[in-house]
Amino acid sequence: MLAIFNIVFPIFSLIFLGWICRKRNILSAGAASELNRFVIWLGLPALLFDSMSRLTPSDFANLRFIGVFAAGVAIVFLLTTWIRVRQKAAAPDVIIDSLGTSYANVGFIGIPLCYLAFGHDGLPPSVIAMVMTACLLFAVAIVLLETCIHAHAGLGRTVSKVGRSLLRNPIMIAPVAGIVVALTGLQIPSGVQQLFKILGGAASPCALVSLGLFLAQPVKHGEGASVSLLVAFKLLLQPAVTALLAYWIFPLPRLWADSAVLLAAMPIGTGPFMLAELYQREVVGMSRAILISTTLSLPTIALILAWISHR
Repeated sequence: MLAIFNIVFPIFSLIFLGWICRKRNILSAGAASELNRFVIWLGLPALLFDSMSRLTPSDFANLRFIGVFAAGVAIVFLLTTWIRVRQKAAAPDVIIDSLGTSYANVGFIGIPLCYLAFGHDGLPPSVIAMVMTACLLFAVAIVLLETCIHAHAGLGRTVSKVGRSLLRNPIMIAPVAGIVVALTGLQIPSGVQQLFKILGGAASPCALVSLGLFLAQPVKHGEGASVSLLVAFKLLLQPAVTALLAYWIFPLPRLWADSAVLLAAMPIGTGPFMLAELYQREVVGMSRAILISTTLSLPTIALILAWISHR
């Protein structure tokens, strides 16, 4: 438990710093949006490009792991969508909530935890899961959101507008550019690599400080109604579904199966919060879901690690 807390502690600290800066008016209410825009337009694209450009074909050799982890994400995403549609939530809120229940904090918590639990052998599955979450799942959510926004324009114009929006979106462009670099073996000058490292390294801290700024805002009536659903599905349902797939339906090698379940048990990452703020949808509710899921993940991850070690 102490080792898990030491990994999660920087997250709580950065959120708290944002919260205290807003409460003491060190940072204004508009600072949260500006920090988030920095992450969306500069920090996260740099991180995604740098991560993708360093991948090799062997990093994605285990197709069964990819299929199992993706299936766990998809099942939870679709089940959340079904529930939120039945609750008559607005389409953008449905998409962002579905992203929240399936978007694991692999980069900030999952990778160090996998290294702690499995050593260097735990790094390949955690890197694959990070790319699938931060690139593929994030991209799917953006495509769905843009389609919802432009749906009134008719099929042809909708496709055209969504296409133009995606082509201008740095979060969509960056990983594709990184893949091109990885496949072609293009050598990037060391100065440019360092630039991407600096920008990418700022993405998570800025997103977490921005999260703390939003948590300092008063909660309006009715906001955050789906928080319990988000937290329960993320911390309990996704690892349970992934375990069923990884151990019994499509059995994986022990290390890869354990890694898949542990990574699925991570709390909600900052991606859904960034999109909620960018598209102006239930930002406060999502920020609270992230904080609560991160807090409650301390005992749930400890229980999953204990279960894995005794299997």
